[in-house]
Amino acid sequence: MKKANRKVCSGVSLVELIVTMAISSILILTIGALLAGGQRSWQQIYDKSNSQIKRDAQATMVTFGITGRKSNRLNYTLYKINHGTFTPALPQTSAPEEVVSGDAVEFRYWDVELGTDDSHNLLDTTKTATAYALFYVDSNELKVDYGLYPPGGVHSGGGFRNTSGITTTVLANNVSTDPQIGAFSHTTINGKGQGCVRINITLTDESDKESIQVMTSTMMRNVWPK
Repeated sequence: MKKANRKVCSGVSLVELIVTMAISSILILTIGALLAGGQRSWQQIYDKSNSQIKRDAQATMVTFGITGRKSNRLNYTLYKINHGTFTPALPQTSAPEEVVSGDAVEFRYWDVELGTDDSHNLLDTTKTATAYALFYVDSNELKVDYGLYPPGGVHSGGGFRNTSGITTTVLANNVSTDPQIGAFSHTTINGKGQGCVRINITLTDESDKESIQVMTSTMMRNVWPK
């Protein structure tokens, strides 16, 4: 018997090509959607991590911590503020140990090196600092004034803050505090502060009303005169 010749055709039909292209398009769209979603998520995380209140919170904690650690533990003052008048915050009871709060704190520290001639009389036991940093909340801003000591940020016994020859830095905006405890506090024993000052403020982002609470403390390590 004579075998019939069969013609073998290779390739794909038009229907198969259309189906393949449709599946490929779906895969490409799916991958694109996943990449776009990942990009949006990353951008949202980045924006949250680098929002203004996060930067303000970091600036506050770093500045407050560094300033306190280099300050004189025996010469700092917490203040209450009433219509611009600063009054030293004192214990309100006769208890041997008490937490005292205030609206401002003035750290005092040395900002000059000890030279061979001691031109700043740093070894004088009556000279407890050469500079000061006054942290306070003004309206809704956390500010810090830097200046020479003496005279300091507030004259001895209280009064208006010094505004002559100072440098003022705004650490944070949209700041609020608990009116019952103020922005700053420390613990006193027999009326004397122990050199650990705490800050407790709330920062709010006006764009989305997100709020974060900044709570940290700084321990003063320097003691002079001993």
